[in-house]
Amino acid sequence: MIWPAAAPTGTSRLRLEPLRVAHAAEAVRLFDDVRLHTWTGGAPATPEELEARYRRQSAGHSPDGRQGWLNWMLRRLTDGRLVGTVQATLSHPDAGDEPGVTEAALAWVIGVEHQGEGYGREGALAMADWLRDHGVDRFTAHIHPGHEASMAIARALGLRATDRIADGEVLWRGPGHGTPNSKRA
Repeated sequence: MIWPAAAPTGTSRLRLEPLRVAHAAEAVRLFDDVRLHTWTGGAPATPEELEARYRRQSAGHSPDGRQGWLNWMLRRLTDGRLVGTVQATLSHPDAGDEPGVTEAALAWVIGVEHQGEGYGREGALAMADWLRDHGVDRFTAHIHPGHEASMAIARALGLRATDRIADGEVLWRGPGHGTPNSKRA
């Protein structure tokens, strides 16, 4: 399967840079905060772990090719600092669904010192616009039921909570035509 490759995009405040291994050195400082793992579990990655993860993710697809991996780093335009990341895992739905439909499981992480400034919403909307432009028809997200900020981002994307829960997270689902216009630059 050939998946689209992440390409630069942006908004009036953010540049979305396709993930590179070189981002790890800068990102390790941004994500070195245990509070980021309140809703997802785990612990901050070491520089070596983050570099290895980015090496895998920047391949653009799973080892078996069944999923496409798109990852962007969010860089604030005013000062050039990284503020977070957005990502999409692309797949084709199970047999019996509409042929040719591509689904994207979305995720986002904003550094603690940059939370509450709208960067998560802005970055996720820009990513969703880019995905729609590249043929993605449906979006999903898995969100802890207590994570109000992530639920607000999901709603801004046009997603709705379902009654499905996996690993303590609620599945949110919606069509790719959710809420467009994230003020792309």
